[in-house]
Amino acid sequence: MAFLDNSGDIILDAVLTDTGRYRLAKGDGSFKIVKFALGDDEINYGSYDKNHASGSAYFDLNILQTPVLEAFTNNTSTMKSKLLSIPRTNLLYLPILKLFEDPAFKRHSSGTWLVAVDSNTVGGGAGSSNNGLITPTDKSPNSANAIGILNGFNPDATGQSIRVDQGLDTTEIPPSYTIDADLNETQYIIEIDNRLGSIITTGGNATNVSFIDDDNIASYYFSLATDGGNGGLVGILGVTAGASSIRGPRGTSLNFKIRASTELTTSTYLFEKLGSSGLSVTGASATAITCRYIDTIVKVTGATTGYSIDIPVRFVKESTST
Repeated sequence: MAFLDNSGDIILDAVLTDTGRYRLAKGDGSFKIVKFALGDDEINYGSYDKNHASGSAYFDLNILQTPVLEAFTNNTSTMKSKLLSIPRTNLLYLPILKLFEDPAFKRHSSGTWLVAVDSNTVGGGAGSSNNGLITPTDKSPNSANAIGILNGFNPDATGQSIRVDQGLDTTEIPPSYTIDADLNETQYIIEIDNRLGSIITTGGNATNVSFIDDDNIASYYFSLATDGGNGGLVGILGVTAGASSIRGPRGTSLNFKIRASTELTTSTYLFEKLGSSGLSVTGASATAITCRYIDTIVKVTGATTGYSIDIPVRFVKESTST
């Protein structure tokens, strides 16, 4: 990976993604470019200088001459910030995605969502030397220590989930106003490392993976039309005060859980290859548990608006588990 000098001529540097090269190599006519995306990951818009001494022609000069990344094919390393095209020019606020973090429903105190991967780590499993991170009887938090810990071993309709809200996050327009239809997100894409876990509904039901790429990143597609009643996966946000992380007009929400993969549940192989050990975690039992852990990111993207959010997730396994 390298930067390209953007101080002179206009540069067009394009490559096919891994999927594009795969389809081109098949030679069966399946390779057709039907869509593309633009991003501005390299750009710092804080470089816009409206007080430049040489006048308005120089306000955005630093931005225009910012070195740009050369094209590369790995989809997990590029296009983090995709550009959004909206024909209207009268918008004061753009829609965003934002984690819903009620005081009793938020990330763990470590700053990430924790996913307990086996029965010992959840609590109450045979051979466990402690009570686990989550209450064994109902798999839901019974203390502030357990907030932000998901049951990734046997998720069901109880316990916590991850919720993302969408809308206009401003106090200038009250939430009682209806969000414009072209700003309302009705489709979502969730991306997760398929080696580590899968996406399930808040009711504990499995969902269908749409695509797994060559980097083992699984993509799940959900929409309000088809998944609105599927265990609460996609829903319409209300206007009740405090019911949303969005301060202005509200669109939809995405609510999901994570099930740990069989590899994480039954062995320590991936923890040894991809993770670390020696993490002390305090859960519902208020007893510190030493865990192996793997840090990762779950990415949620609005398919309508293109806005995305990276959610930090940490898979944890009690060190005594096998």
